[in-house]
Amino acid sequence: MNATKDGSTRRGLRAWWADPPRSGMRRLIAPWEYRHARVFGVARIAGAGVAAAPGVICLAYSAYAWAAFFLAIAALNLAGGYWLITIARSQARDNRGRESLA
Repeated sequence: MNATKDGSTRRGLRAWWADPPRSGMRRLIAPWEYRHARVFGVARIAGAGVAAAPGVICLAYSAYAWAAFFLAIAALNLAGGYWLITIARSQARDNRGRESLA
């Protein structure tokens, strides 16, 4: 009950996961990924390109089931990367607004 407020005490999982504070769907993103959203967004988009390459190769060899698998992974990575980049953009916009108010 006599815990200090200097951060030296061990935080629980819920407190760790809530740092930084997020709302809505952003809570689904891991904290380390949320803190570096632009880097992870670009990495996901690059991963989409890597996953699309075997999809196109499978299409060339008429392996349609495998092509659908790889292209679906590429589409999901592309969507996730775009989402993370838009979050990073909104964070930057919010931070610029706070700096101008100070």
